[in-house]
Amino acid sequence: MNIAVIGTGAWGTALTRLLLGGEHRLTLWDWDQENLREVARTRRNEKYLPGFALEGEFAIAETVEAAAAGADLVLLAVRSSVFREISGRLGDFGGVVVSVTKGIEFETGLTMSGILAETAPKARAVALSGPTLAAEVARGIPTAAVAGSEDEAAARLVQRLFHRPTFRVYTSPDILGVELGGALKNVIAIAAGACDGLGFGDNAKAALITRGLAEMRRLGVACGARAETFSGLSGLGDLIVTCSSRLSRNHTLGERLGRGEKLEAILAGAVTVAEGHPTARSAWRLARKLGVETPIIDEVHAMLYEGKDLKQALFDLLNRESKPED
Repeated sequence: MNIAVIGTGAWGTALTRLLLGGEHRLTLWDWDQENLREVARTRRNEKYLPGFALEGEFAIAETVEAAAAGADLVLLAVRSSVFREISGRLGDFGGVVVSVTKGIEFETGLTMSGILAETAPKARAVALSGPTLAAEVARGIPTAAVAGSEDEAAARLVQRLFHRPTFRVYTSPDILGVELGGALKNVIAIAAGACDGLGFGDNAKAALITRGLAEMRRLGVACGARAETFSGLSGLGDLIVTCSSRLSRNHTLGERLGRGEKLEAILAGAVTVAEGHPTARSAWRLARKLGVETPIIDEVHAMLYEGKDLKQALFDLLNRESKPED
């Protein structure tokens, strides 16, 4: 199979390592052409996923169009803010497009598959998501993911392509739920990291994760996703690891804020994007549009975009009116 990997950050590189284990022809593209040439020369991506060799042959391309030319499958591993622009370069591509980007477009409220429906309408969209920290996948530490698609054959193709003894892949017809779970959990992870940064205990974080899942499910169902999807790998599974692991960029962002660092300084020094930052803004707007109650998302948004004091945000969250559990 001819495969184009668009985006060679940490996650794109980790998935490239998986694909190089099969008999496929890979072509890689990235914005950072200088680093991409270094990856081709050294067979390592020390900038984004240091310490792991890329064992196997692959080519590199200077443009998205060149990488996708003749491809049967395109793996899109770019940040959400440029997803529309990059996917728009696929033109009339009619093969399978696998999105591993976790975000919500601010202007439209669309997930990545919704964007693909507009920019590459002939493509067969699949979302691959789950508790999949790039460094752990690269080390071969066992995990599982879910391939979500309305096209069952495309989902099964992606399942076969990526399934390994240490990388179990399930399928789901609820691509919207798979994508929203992967996007919204990043916002909750910022709040969980802030709890750790402030020195709160495990009880507080467990409660936050549980109530965060309820928010994710409420908002997801309002968007048309299935409630049960949020109890699966792309919802609860990804939420647990992102809220708990020091390898999580979103947890790290929240933790540093909890320790008193300034948001501007954190973002300025970041090599890669914590997707929960832009997603907080998109999720907050989407919840307002749909009339969905999202108190944790609201406070994270206020903290990141309205300059609200972190301790005040947590105080307001904890001192909301009592209510039955939902």
